[in-house]
Amino acid sequence: MENKTFKTVGHPVRKKDAMSFLLGMPVYTDDITPSDCLTVKVLRSPYAHALIEEIDISTAMKVPGIECILTYKDVPQNRFTMAGQTYPEPSPYDRLILDKRLRFVGDAVAIIAGNCEKSVNKAMRLIKVKYDVLEPVLDMHTAKDNPILVHPEDDWQSLFEVGADNKRNLCSTGSRNWGDVDAVFAECDEIVEHTYHTKACQQSMMETFRTYTEIDSTGRLHVISSTQIVFHVRHILANALGIPLSKIHVEKPCVGGGFGAKQTVVAEVYPAIVTWLTKKPAKIIYTREECMTAGSPRHEMEIHVRLGATKDGSIKAIDMYTLSNAGAYGEHAPTTVDLTATKTISLYTGTLKAYRFGWDVVYTNVQGGGAFRGYGATQGSFAVESAVNEMADRLGIDPVAIREKCMVREGQLMPSYYDETASACALDRCLAKAKEIFEWDKKFPVRDMGNGKVRTAGVAMSMQGSGISAVDVGSAEIKLNEDGFYTLYIGAADMGTGCDTILAQIAAETLNCDIDKICVCKADSDTSPYDSGSYASSTTYVTGKAVEKACRKLIDKIKEFSSDILNVPPSKLNFTGSRVCTPSGESITLEHIAIRSTCFCNNALHAVCSHSSPVSPSPFMVGMAEIELDKETGSVKVCDYTAVVDCGTPVNVNLARIQAEGGIVQGIGMALYENVTYSETGHIAENSFMQYKIPTRMDIGSLNIEFESSYEESGPYGAKSIGEIVINTPSPAIAHAIHNATGVWHRELPITPEKILMSTDNID
Repeated sequence: MENKTFKTVGHPVRKKDAMSFLLGMPVYTDDITPSDCLTVKVLRSPYAHALIEEIDISTAMKVPGIECILTYKDVPQNRFTMAGQTYPEPSPYDRLILDKRLRFVGDAVAIIAGNCEKSVNKAMRLIKVKYDVLEPVLDMHTAKDNPILVHPEDDWQSLFEVGADNKRNLCSTGSRNWGDVDAVFAECDEIVEHTYHTKACQQSMMETFRTYTEIDSTGRLHVISSTQIVFHVRHILANALGIPLSKIHVEKPCVGGGFGAKQTVVAEVYPAIVTWLTKKPAKIIYTREECMTAGSPRHEMEIHVRLGATKDGSIKAIDMYTLSNAGAYGEHAPTTVDLTATKTISLYTGTLKAYRFGWDVVYTNVQGGGAFRGYGATQGSFAVESAVNEMADRLGIDPVAIREKCMVREGQLMPSYYDETASACALDRCLAKAKEIFEWDKKFPVRDMGNGKVRTAGVAMSMQGSGISAVDVGSAEIKLNEDGFYTLYIGAADMGTGCDTILAQIAAETLNCDIDKICVCKADSDTSPYDSGSYASSTTYVTGKAVEKACRKLIDKIKEFSSDILNVPPSKLNFTGSRVCTPSGESITLEHIAIRSTCFCNNALHAVCSHSSPVSPSPFMVGMAEIELDKETGSVKVCDYTAVVDCGTPVNVNLARIQAEGGIVQGIGMALYENVTYSETGHIAENSFMQYKIPTRMDIGSLNIEFESSYEESGPYGAKSIGEIVINTPSPAIAHAIHNATGVWHRELPITPEKILMSTDNID
């Protein structure tokens, strides 16, 4: 089905909370929680691997204003995971609130709570700890089966079969294949084989991790947190604290950015245990340094790609092996690794005859990884798309032409993507449109600018998913109020992406009303229907469909209610949005129906629906980057980035464009600037924005975002996702352009000016 004309969906509706932000109203966690609560901070390990032999808090406890100092002796010893994932949780239960064994520089040693930050900081300096310093495992290449174990404990637990074995430093391992890979490679005329390395990038959201906790009037733990996963926070805290779910109430205010970082319960447990033990309100706010040294960055990965093709450019076989660095803990580690292959190999279904994928995810004594926009597909895209570009170069084929020949097309089965079908796929149109508006044929050749600089271009394409098939659940409740407006209750978390507005648009479209008549209640574990959370590009596709279904169910209820008033069967009635009409022309207003429902009514006019999809339709994207490279300094400037995205029906074009622009800028940062390096003792060098460089608007040239829509029948009004796919193409496209300018393929990110100059003797 082709795109339709809708009343609300597809229009650039202003975000519902836009004026709140513009007027500086209190909307974030630190704005709306009391300033006189306990301040919570964490004393962190100075060693990558150590045991606490002795810890003396007696002097620190004498500091005026200190409420409590908690050590591993004072807190529950329940193993849990901080990963916000749906049952059955694939991430191992390998954490304690506080542990005697410390596994990375920045691991939690003690929790300090006091009535002001000054007192807490003073007490922290007075805690005396005697460490038994152990040899760490810092190199992911030597971690597997290393005699030094990151997790030697016997109560370590993996709930899901992912090949994990803590006695081998393995968080996950496995392999799968389709077709006779070796036989197909034997038929290939050209083989590209290389290893690609991506670093542990930081999400760098403006609002750091922060949580407020209190005991409410009924004795329950009330948690207000900047999170993407309200219901998972409740579950994780119940596991960690060893208390029933019914004793915990979690809500989220506005979130100042997450990008996946807040799909992990990084900070919540520390004020929660303080409040639970002291019965006093408490708050923790991470510093930027803590975010960068004890957060949940993208997993470092090394991806070996072997790609085979025939002389005409038909890609026939892909063999991948991914080594992923889980770090000290396994949050999201067993699941991110899978996407390096599933969301990349499938792009070449058009000519592919066989693939093989193997992986190892290992524990090391560095900061643990987590979820970050793209979730493994970003690392995989850099590797596979770079290999495809090199294959085109070796065969003397235009890199756009090789993709035109090999790409997946609508209706094709994708064996490497869980045997799903590309049900709605405009990738071919995305590539054609990008080539045209970017002026590929003009910009791809290397052009000498006459000032010591050259310009050229690179290309990449990408796919992602729309939620986790057969796992993610979205829910919505819609209620008709007295004067004919609606209240929409959702459990999905708006992280600044505008999902409250998107879901309100879907509701307004279904109910045939103005969006101003839809009031959205933010995620709250007490009042919202269950929702897995805002991650895996699921909100518009999964929760949006739940909203549509709930609204249609409410319309049926409204017609049933009106049937008794109009004496006409519900099936004969027509709901217009403002009225219910009979075939004869008689009608009653929605306001009249709403008021009548408040008295002598046995059927409340509200509806609740949940939705889970057996499939995860892929959005597709093509990105083309034009760069200018200075031959004397090696510096690279992105002059133009053009992207064409197939996200099904864009529910809100403005918000979709902003999503694309933000993701592309993050991808450019990953390609050129963002670096994480460790010292020989496991200390991170880039622990602030002074050292960890992210691009500003001054570093980015023209961003041109266009849409080439398909219509996904299983999505709300044909919609698919857009949140993650947009970060995947910049790094391979920019690496491709740098090769065109220098003749050198760079296979490790970021590609800095120093690397460019050191990798070639002469780039003239």
